[in-house]
Amino acid sequence: MEKEPLVLQETLEDTFGSNVFNDAVMRTRLPKNIYKALKKTIDEGLPLDPSVADVVANAMKDWAIEKGATHFTHWFQPMTGITAEKHDSFISPTSDGRVILEFSGKELIKGEPDASSFPSGGLRATFEARGYTAWDCTSPAFFKDKTLYIPTAFCSYTGEALDKKTPLLRSMEALSKQAVRVLRLLGNTTATKVTTTVGPEQEYFIIDKKLYDKRKDLILTGRTLFGSKPPKGQELEDHYFGAIKERISGFMAEVDQELWKLGVLAKTKHNEVAPAQHELAPIFSTTNIATDHNQLVMETLKKVAARHGLVCLLHEKPFAGVNGSGKHNNWSMSTNDGQNLLDPGKTPHENEQFLLFLTAVIQAVDEYSEILRVAAANPGNDHRLGANEAPPAIISIFLGEQLSDILEQLENGGAKSSKSGGELRIGVTTLPTLPKDSTDRNRTSPFAFTGNKFEFRMVPSSASIAGPNTALNTIVAEILSRIADRLEKATDVDAEVQAIIKEIIKNHKRIVFNGNNYSDEWVVEAEKRGLPNIKSTVASIPYLISDKSIKVFENHGVLSKVELHSRYEIFLEEYAKVINIEALTMLDIAKRQILPASIKFAGELAASINKIKSATAKASTAAEEKLLVEVSAVVDSFSANIAALEKAVEEAEATSGDALKHAEFYRDVVFTTMAKVRVDADKLETLVDASIWPLPTYADMLFNV
Repeated sequence: MEKEPLVLQETLEDTFGSNVFNDAVMRTRLPKNIYKALKKTIDEGLPLDPSVADVVANAMKDWAIEKGATHFTHWFQPMTGITAEKHDSFISPTSDGRVILEFSGKELIKGEPDASSFPSGGLRATFEARGYTAWDCTSPAFFKDKTLYIPTAFCSYTGEALDKKTPLLRSMEALSKQAVRVLRLLGNTTATKVTTTVGPEQEYFIIDKKLYDKRKDLILTGRTLFGSKPPKGQELEDHYFGAIKERISGFMAEVDQELWKLGVLAKTKHNEVAPAQHELAPIFSTTNIATDHNQLVMETLKKVAARHGLVCLLHEKPFAGVNGSGKHNNWSMSTNDGQNLLDPGKTPHENEQFLLFLTAVIQAVDEYSEILRVAAANPGNDHRLGANEAPPAIISIFLGEQLSDILEQLENGGAKSSKSGGELRIGVTTLPTLPKDSTDRNRTSPFAFTGNKFEFRMVPSSASIAGPNTALNTIVAEILSRIADRLEKATDVDAEVQAIIKEIIKNHKRIVFNGNNYSDEWVVEAEKRGLPNIKSTVASIPYLISDKSIKVFENHGVLSKVELHSRYEIFLEEYAKVINIEALTMLDIAKRQILPASIKFAGELAASINKIKSATAKASTAAEEKLLVEVSAVVDSFSANIAALEKAVEEAEATSGDALKHAEFYRDVVFTTMAKVRVDADKLETLVDASIWPLPTYADMLFNV
């Protein structure tokens, strides 16, 4: 009997990056001189020769076609916060009525999407349609859905950035320039480039699609506009890091496979605190690549969930009363020769380079906290920031015992020691002695040092990480620029470094807080320290166009005054639109589903009371009558609040001429009226017969996966 041929399973090493036109593929497919020229552009930021682009384009096309591609697309990130793509086929007609497959360097480098159909904050009028996409060769092209995807930046016909990637790339260059200046002055001559690296942890909810399809609020707004508290939530703390359900595990396994093919370094997956909530965390990568990858993560989570009869919710607060979702933005700075500039080493008190870069970040965050607050703002995050599971709207830095002690020593004369963690003995002979970290973690801090990086915990779960990292890169570049200016004038660089570190500690230590950021005491203490408490998205947006913001962004060529004003308009308009959609959806559900169901239930109660009374005068209907009175009273209040919300939505239109006033009206009037409508609806949910109630409940959605 003939043996079956041995089929070798594809290994993870073979799978990873198999759909990416990465360095290994380029080295194999490009002529040596072309590969070297392209690498110089990627590594050193040199302009790309058009002749090089032609060869690269042809190699990309051949590679993609071998994988089954028929089209290519310039993949970009407009101000919508999600990605955009227009697909063109590789076909070109021939004179004999056939086609050939072509892809030129010109097509690789430049695309022309319609710029007027994306948010531009007034930069583009409806009749001014031309915009350009430009190839970002520092982020590898990839193959997906029979298409070659080319990461690009997006700008207007007049050159302004219309996307989130262009400012990010500018900010990366700005930080690298200033960081290299500082390193040179410190005597570090080997590093020629500094890149910021990011590992964005992604939180999300998963629910059953059949239940999702019955919730118009989830479909249209991404969050539940109604829903009473379930009998069980997260009180038992049994979901966090718990055993992953089989259905979810299958979904997660497929997500990993899809992401690994795209070169996304998906590393960690686990259950999060809230029921039905989960997290995916990648390994660090260069910030613009991490930004592209996070967009792919969000897209893949949604796409794979659908294949499993599930829905992925990325909204910051899809369910009231349980933990919301964020995106922990783990940020650091690394040189091209392998140094992590935020790695303290074994003796951080002696590590002058580390201390200088650390204190530069401290000053940047303190001096420009308003900019970081804007970068972490969106309508969904307003439900989360300041709640029990998320950092407050007050920005502070957690450094931990070791670094706080060193900074205190430096302020008081000079650091002579570093506290060490020592060893942790668990008390069981069969268990190993563990090396103990020199400092604890603080999950309540919005901006926490976690060993060799800072974790910016305020970033919204649904948002692009481009904005927060653009802000962070720019403000740190500014402080490094000032430090470099001082060191260039110094006769004794070492003495000046010590003086700078000491000054920063003295002037900016108010931003350092190692305690419980969730406590009421911290809010009072922060006010005493003079730290801003910007409680809403609408309140934060005007800081984007403050003189201080305009100056720092223009100084480093990241965003011009015009570009900042366009974002100001876009963010305010987005807020108003989001709340308007939520209000209209709420009205639709309230009037067409909840109100009729409640009236029907009241009618059945009344009929029941009459039926019992007609059957016998001796039977008591006290319970039924009490419930009917309560339901009727809530229905009356509900109806009145629905009318008030309709009026508020109508009145909002009158403020539309002023973007700020328009957004403020939606926050102060429409949103607060929505809350009153919800209170009544959620009360009715607890009163109306479950067989009549028209919406799947929180218990249904959170515990039925």
